[in-house]
Amino acid sequence: MAQKERLRLNRYGTVINATSSKQEIQLGDALVDATERLTEKFGLALQHDKRVMLSKIVADLRASFPAIKFGDPLSNTFMSPDGGILSILSADGRRTFPILITEVKNQGTNDLRASEGLKKQAMGNAIERLGKNVIGFRAMMLEDGIIPFVCFGYGWDFHEGSSILDRVKTIAMFGELNRINVVPEGEEGLFNRGSFFFRLEPWTRKEMADVMVDVGSRAIHYYFAKHGDDAFKMNPVAP
Repeated sequence: MAQKERLRLNRYGTVINATSSKQEIQLGDALVDATERLTEKFGLALQHDKRVMLSKIVADLRASFPAIKFGDPLSNTFMSPDGGILSILSADGRRTFPILITEVKNQGTNDLRASEGLKKQAMGNAIERLGKNVIGFRAMMLEDGIIPFVCFGYGWDFHEGSSILDRVKTIAMFGELNRINVVPEGEEGLFNRGSFFFRLEPWTRKEMADVMVDVGSRAIHYYFAKHGDDAFKMNPVAP
């Protein structure tokens, strides 16, 4: 099966929340576009996973940081970002190197509720869940040394001047929004922020794909510089 078709099946085989299905489908289509462009650009074998088990993250952290103690999660708990995890493979195919972890968040209907004469609802639920995931992915990527995470957020809660945007900036370690951050910044790389694209209007398929290609490309170049070009598996059917 062609890689893009397998990616589509992986993407659309998941259960999609009805309130955000349109944008998640857009995200899935953008991910397929980005995967095709990255394959054409680098010729590497790519792997798409819908989720990562917390037990695997902890096992990897223990192997990488043997002097640090970690608590054991339940064996069946996992993180499942909306767009999954896209990775390149080591030359022997035994290890994956994440190059793109994607989420999409829709939050806020108070503009519609106001037009219908209804009271405002509390803001923030989707962002609180986002914060938990970002902590997990930052920990997962500590050994690799980068954070190829990008979240696209849209909805009334993210209009200019909204206090919810400050919650997003807090998750981003007070970095600028709508800016790509893959390689940690600052002394000793303390600011491993990730990329957070938030606004009132939904993101288009092309806009998301362009950002994904940029994030993925930066991650691949980082791995090339760290491990060498020949450390990774090539795609035998790539152009």
